[in-house]
Amino acid sequence: MLDLVQWPAFAASVAAAWLVASNSQSRRNAGFWIFLGSNVLWIVWGVHSAAWALIALQICLAALNIRGLFKTEERGH
Repeated sequence: MLDLVQWPAFAASVAAAWLVASNSQSRRNAGFWIFLGSNVLWIVWGVHSAAWALIALQICLAALNIRGLFKTEERGH
């Protein structure tokens, strides 16, 4: 069953990338939150699949997404 987690993770990653590229601050902000959700999904799948490099990558990308979230919120205020 956990093998199927990769597909929502994939879809969330693609949707988040689309939103982050938006001119709208609210869409960019939503994109960063969706990216964080996809990071969690990829980590779950990575633990299940023993894909340790993928887990490390997702932790690094989550840190970058958190940074992007703060930068997006700073611009709005």
